[in-house]
Amino acid sequence: MHDYIKERAVNIARYITETRNTVRMTAKAFGVSKSTVHKDITERLPEINPQLYEEVKKILEHHKSVRHLRGGEATKIKYKKKKSSELYMEDASRPLVATRKSGQRKY
Repeated sequence: MHDYIKERAVNIARYITETRNTVRMTAKAFGVSKSTVHKDITERLPEINPQLYEEVKKILEHHKSVRHLRGGEATKIKYKKKKSSELYMEDASRPLVATRKSGQRKY
């Protein structure tokens, strides 16, 4: 294994322990793929630094245990935004007949 790969694996592991970021966020910060981060952590790090691996493993296991909650929240927000934009588009597509004194549309 090349030295730069070992160094990257250790740097990624330290970053995860310090920030408690997910694999996706870590990959973005280091400019590598999620697969590279995962391989560095799960395959290479145990050979390089077993103690650091155990720390990172706990964090990643925690992320894995709560990912269904994060995914559900993201879906909820996605459909909430979609619904509000559909309501706006539906409202905008109605013809304006007249306005009331209060300034509201009348359909």
